[in-house]
Amino acid sequence: MKDSINKSKRSSRRRLPPLRSGENIDYKNIGLLRRFISEQGKILSRRVTRLTSKQQRNITRAIKRARVLALLPFINNES
Repeated sequence: MKDSINKSKRSSRRRLPPLRSGENIDYKNIGLLRRFISEQGKILSRRVTRLTSKQQRNITRAIKRARVLALLPFINNES
């Protein structure tokens, strides 16, 4: 009985979408891109970020473009 109550509480909890409506995925939007990069500077996976595949491709493309233009670091050496 207790398990069914816990499961229903867990499933009813809604998470906020990772991208707000109207937020544009752009290589110049560094604040947005930093949310999808780990502490080590790696791009987070779709499982972690909860993005669609199209959004993940666009985020990856924007992060790589920002790195080439030196807007974002390739690796994070800060400990």
